[in-house]
Amino acid sequence: MAVADRLVVITDLILRQIPIVYRAQFEFLWWYIPVCNIHAALLFAATDCSVWFTVTFTFDRFVAICCQNLKIKYCTERTATVVLGTVSVLSCLKNIFWCFMFRGGYKLYNSPWFCIVTISVRYSRIWGVIELLHYILTPCVPFILILLLNTLTVRHILVASRARRRLRGHSSGENPRDPEMESRRKSIILLFVISGNFILLWSVFMVYSVWSRLLWLGYGSVFLPVLVQELGFMLQLLSCCTNTCIYAVTQTKFREQLKNVVKYPFTVVVKFIK
Repeated sequence: MAVADRLVVITDLILRQIPIVYRAQFEFLWWYIPVCNIHAALLFAATDCSVWFTVTFTFDRFVAICCQNLKIKYCTERTATVVLGTVSVLSCLKNIFWCFMFRGGYKLYNSPWFCIVTISVRYSRIWGVIELLHYILTPCVPFILILLLNTLTVRHILVASRARRRLRGHSSGENPRDPEMESRRKSIILLFVISGNFILLWSVFMVYSVWSRLLWLGYGSVFLPVLVQELGFMLQLLSCCTNTCIYAVTQTKFREQLKNVVKYPFTVVVKFIK
């Protein structure tokens, strides 16, 4: 997840600015190499990996919490390698069509759609359907899967918590502090934060993209402001780093290792002095 998020930052925020800064060099280059086509395909492949890695990680948590019998077979390094490799390959294959949708040149100004699009493609119903299917697969399907998996996980936690509360109530008349219940409560909050964060940050981009494509195909007459487009892209880029941070920072082991990293230089200095 972290690697995919970093690739999105590199391809979308850094490499997009290079043709704008070095305008003359890139105007000469794309006459011979379809640079922007390749750039777009890599960018959308990295974005798909970032989104679908979040889905696979959510499914991994669902199996680990709700499916104890499947957990032993599924939650292994080999399975993780196979799943991540499959998602990466499928994301690359899915986004090859961007190489044929765009022309090789950049628009050379700060625009979310940074490649030049031909008029025939812009008004083509075939390309319109392909682009709509692209937005359905990312992020519409991940929306549904993350909500479904997190809802099932929360339901399982609540059922298990009620049973645990009844057993503890029968075993003792007191109601002492239960660390396990507090841990489960934190898990529920985490799952809702992940679902809400992903859907909220992607929703503006998804609505604008689908709406604008339908307008180019002749369905609708209301143009959304450019501000909505810019806001959607900004939030979508933000979502490519928040989930990894939320998943990592909320883990106790991660926080302990982070503390050890911060303390390590001082520990070395103290040992050297001694």
